[in-house]
Amino acid sequence: MTDGSLHPSVVVPVPGAVVGDAVAPELAADATSEAAVRRRRVRTHRVILNLVGVVVIALAAFPVYWMINTSFRTNLDIRSDPQLLPVHGTLANYRAVFERDFFWTSFRNSIMVTLLTVALALFTAFLAALAISRFRFRGRVAFLVLILIVQMVPAEALMISLVKVLEGWHLRNSIVGLTIAYLAFVLPFTVWTLRGFVSGVPKELEEAAMVDGASRLRAFFTVTFPLVAPGLVATGIFAFIQAWNEFTYALVIMDRPSKQTLPVWIQFFNEGERGTNWGGVMAASTLITIPVIVFFLLVQRRVVAGMTAGAVKG
Repeated sequence: MTDGSLHPSVVVPVPGAVVGDAVAPELAADATSEAAVRRRRVRTHRVILNLVGVVVIALAAFPVYWMINTSFRTNLDIRSDPQLLPVHGTLANYRAVFERDFFWTSFRNSIMVTLLTVALALFTAFLAALAISRFRFRGRVAFLVLILIVQMVPAEALMISLVKVLEGWHLRNSIVGLTIAYLAFVLPFTVWTLRGFVSGVPKELEEAAMVDGASRLRAFFTVTFPLVAPGLVATGIFAFIQAWNEFTYALVIMDRPSKQTLPVWIQFFNEGERGTNWGGVMAASTLITIPVIVFFLLVQRRVVAGMTAGAVKG
């Protein structure tokens, strides 16, 4: 029986029952605050990374902008106080480039040598990368080490012997001779780079194509080649830039004005006692960069297509 009085009650936990806890709201608030702090940290980290990226891009792009800016200024303005914007711009420097002797001849020489170098380097390097990645043969490791050693040898160390060889072959002052010289320093880089891309293609894809009746050579070019297309494009771009901007070999091997390439042709703007025509140098340098940009825009569309091509039948 009860006497109607109130007595304190004791809550006994029952197994399987849910017991309310007065501390739960505080824990939820702490978790919410920690999540908010974490989001702020992530946001701050992202902002810092973006700012660093903007600074790096600005530092990389400023020399290009300054080159273009200077190409629109007269030599008198260039020697005066620097200006971020060409207030009194002129096209005289570009006219001087187009009117100077051997410009179009040097442009043609550069195009021919560069395209030949890229085509031969990619074809040869692709076959070499296939041999290194797909076959095990004696001297394979030594060959890879030799490629790295050749990369470390300065170009000047090979200059005399290379010129003597080309003179013996009667290939000095010729497109073929300069192409051979360019292949000597472009091939190690292209072989080493393409080796990584070829190794990333599973060998089972080629074996499946061979089971379907394809020969090993056909399996290489119908399966592996399309899948390595992104690597070929990237390697081709770097090979193009190396060959297009090369100066030392072209200066020594092509010593006739009508045989020189554009990087060597620019030295004609050093006008002796009159000094260097910096406006012409910057205008010519700006024009020289255009083919590299055009080449990149033409080939970059094929990168994605090559990543999905070449699959075997399901």
